[in-house]
This record gives sequence, structure tokens and C-alpha cells, in this order.
Amino acid sequence: MKIAYVSLLPVLFVWVVSCSSANKEKPELSPIGYSVHSTLPHDISSFTQGLVVHNGELYESTGQEGSSWVGVIDVSTGKATRKTSLDAQFFGEGITILNGKIYQLTWKNKTGFIYNLATLQKSGSFSYQTEGWGITHNGKDLIMSDGTSRLYFLDTLSFSVKSTLEVKEGTMPVQYLNELEWINGFIYANLWQTNRIVKINPDDGQVVGYMDLSLIADQALSRNPSADVLNGIAWHTGTNSMLVTGKYWPNIFVLRLEATDAPAQ
Repeated sequence: MKIAYVSLLPVLFVWVVSCSSANKEKPELSPIGYSVHSTLPHDISSFTQGLVVHNGELYESTGQEGSSWVGVIDVSTGKATRKTSLDAQFFGEGITILNGKIYQLTWKNKTGFIYNLATLQKSGSFSYQTEGWGITHNGKDLIMSDGTSRLYFLDTLSFSVKSTLEVKEGTMPVQYLNELEWINGFIYANLWQTNRIVKINPDDGQVVGYMDLSLIADQALSRNPSADVLNGIAWHTGTNSMLVTGKYWPNIFVLRLEATDAPAQ
């Protein structure tokens, strides 16, 4: 089902939170302003690990003991219309789509899977030396996180590490990089166990901005007391919108970034 957004909530004004730090090694970052354009339903049984929009369709991956899967989501219900389950020993993590293939990480197995985009049938696998957390791409290389302050750029043929990127605020490493999304030449990453998404310059690893999603995380928790952490970032090029959700969240929030952070028209 193609994504067509219908606003379910009144548009909220941009929430801005100032960032301050007594640590002089960390620069004063500019908050990235945004507004909530609309919400979509999300299956509260989904322990979300990855979220991707591709050609107007929404894809999600989940990680749960014995029941991880990757699939296509009906945005009118928030539930998977088609999905492929992982074998019980694999805990699913992030996904990305490149060259007609879905790439999915697993957490501690050091194994990733490749799926045919059209059929969701598994077509291959690859290995890596770290844990697998989030994954995205820059149009050429896969980019993955392992929960540390490092990002790994992988060749799509050999899956060897072409380069690594240390993510920092000033001189301070930024730990717990998780779900990733490439947006307009920058890498966006949510920080595990926080409501914060950071914007990373891929040339030098510096964090150049951040989003504080505490208010929508609070909304998710108020609607489902079992809601867990923020996890899930997807960019919809067709509407210049960022979709965000979390583990067991009842909604996907459709955000519009301020003009200075949105891709050029």
C-alpha cells in the first residue's frame, strides 16, 4: 500500500529545546526544529529495530527472541501485510534498501541477511566483526552502527569495512549510536535509551545538530504504558518527511523539519 498521509492530529508548532553543557569540549549545538505533521498507526506488538520508506512503501524490521521479522507495513493499520521471519536464533536489527535488495543486521550473531525486495525471499547473507545495530547507505556503501561511537562503511560486494567514522561532539565520542538514516548528505542516528536523534557530518564525524523527541515519546507512553525506547527513523523523499517510531509504540509520527534542515527542492 502506498503512503498517503492524512493528518490525524492538529499540526503542532515546532518544539525547540536548547542544548547546554558545562563541558567545554562539547560545542553548543543547534537544535533541529520540527513539527508533527500527522500520525500513523503502529502495531504495539512490534519491537521496532529498523524503519525504511522505499518507493512509497514502508518497511520495518523487528527484533524479538524467537520471533524477529522484516516486512512491508500497511500504513492504514500499522501491521505487516507481508513479512519474512528469521530463524529463532537470530535477533533482528536495522534494515536498509539499496540496489533492489533489503539488507538486515542481527544483534549478536555477527550475521546480516539479504532479501529480494520484490518477494522478501532471503537471497544471501554476510558477516561482520561487531554487534549489529543500525544500518543505512549513502547510495554507494552500506553504513552500520554497533552501539559504540563508531560507524562502519561497508562495500556492498565483499562486505569488507572500507572505512570507519568516529562520531564526536567536539572532542567527546558520542556513544550508543543505533538506528541510522541518510538524509540530504548527513547521517541521522538515534542514541539508544534516549529521545535524541543526532545529525552527523559524514566527512568528519562531527555532530552538527540534534532533535529532542521527548514530547512525542511521552505521547507514545501515554497511549501505551508498555511503550519502550525510540527506535526507527525513515525518510520519505516524496513528502520531505521524517517518520519516527519506537519499540511497542502505538504510532508512527510524521515530522516536517525546519526549512534549513529539509532537503533542497
